[in-house]
Amino acid sequence: MTASEPSVPETIVFLHGLGRTRYSMGALVREAIKRGYGVVNHGYPSRRARIADHASQLRTVVEEVGESGGRIHFVTHSLGGIIVRAMLANRSAWPKSLGRVVMLSPPNQGSELAELLATNRVFQLALGPAAMELGTGPASTPNQLGAVDFELGVITGDRSLLPISKRIFGGPGDGKVSVERARVEGMRDFLVVRRSHTFIMRAPDVITAVFDFLESGVFAKSSAGPLNETLT
Repeated sequence: MTASEPSVPETIVFLHGLGRTRYSMGALVREAIKRGYGVVNHGYPSRRARIADHASQLRTVVEEVGESGGRIHFVTHSLGGIIVRAMLANRSAWPKSLGRVVMLSPPNQGSELAELLATNRVFQLALGPAAMELGTGPASTPNQLGAVDFELGVITGDRSLLPISKRIFGGPGDGKVSVERARVEGMRDFLVVRRSHTFIMRAPDVITAVFDFLESGVFAKSSAGPLNETLT
């Protein structure tokens, strides 16, 4: 490529969590645009389909984005991370130039809260079939997907807004997912922040950490404070 030819921009595909909309990822999207990334803020009907159906829909989106030729990254919240894992579990679904993935509060080993509420009919009707797949047992969808083999950084929180959180999780968690169940074999880096599940994607320190990983493959040491943990 000559100096006069413009470089192909890298694109970030954003996926929101269960019961949320693409607008919940707005702060991250604005930062991505400011940094010069192409952006696809993928909205999907999280309460109306199974994880495999969402993954199939995402694959179609990624195929369209891939026609630009630039690297494609993913930034997800909660269920969005499991959808990306489900899509990337099939190597044929990988973009031609797969970049890095950052997951915020992903139930990578399922969610204790989802397990607890799985038999509740109101919960089933309110959150739909994908929520029913997020249990902690070996047959749950997250636990069937296996180790990841792409560059993944996971950020999760240890601040819960639920008074009974300790009884549900038996340890630190963000109110929806325990710290331990956010982990997945094969991840490149792991960061724990003092944030809750619902608002983690809006926190300035989390936004900084997301782009640290996308641009370097690790979370910067400056992202980690006395309450935070990294693998590096």
